[in-house]
Amino acid sequence: MTTHPVVRDGLRGMLGTQPDFEVVGEAANGTEALTVVDAVRPDIVLTDLRMPDPSGGTLIRLLLERRPALRILVLTTHDTDSDVLPAVEAGAIGYLLKDAPREELFRAVRAAARGQTVLSPSVAALLLSRVRPGQRLTETKLSAREREVLALIAQGRTNREAAAALFISEATVKTHLQHIYAKLEAPDRASAVSAAHRRGIL
Repeated sequence: MTTHPVVRDGLRGMLGTQPDFEVVGEAANGTEALTVVDAVRPDIVLTDLRMPDPSGGTLIRLLLERRPALRILVLTTHDTDSDVLPAVEAGAIGYLLKDAPREELFRAVRAAARGQTVLSPSVAALLLSRVRPGQRLTETKLSAREREVLALIAQGRTNREAAAALFISEATVKTHLQHIYAKLEAPDRASAVSAAHRRGIL
């Protein structure tokens, strides 16, 4: 966990109520976070955005350079475009606001552990609200099936779940995702969902 001391105390106590969670490290700033991640090698990092340097998207990129398989979940009070988009594009697998109910946080941590993209409803609504009527970016052409796959991924479905819902194979879902990434110029699921919201595709 990387955030302010009082918030860390509250999160540690909250997460400690769940038998499948273990808090293995904490950090007060970005530099400390890099050291702690190297030392304890967590599966998930829960981080705020605005802390002593490095912070925000820079910290997320540096963490993922060290451990590409790391899942980073942002938990913050900041929900502006300048906060949300850089964090998601840097590689955060999820973005929640601190007013989220504890059960939503628990679900988000478990979903992130499974590699699923997690966007709180308020953040998803924010992304959609930035696409103004009449200014939808429609240059990117996704097929009907690609849109269906992307919509399911945006809901947090796994490849297997999306395949079952669409009555296709997991391999076909992966192929569609590769096409989606290429068309949206996105490196991963979270970035593709974010790009799709910005372009008015979702």
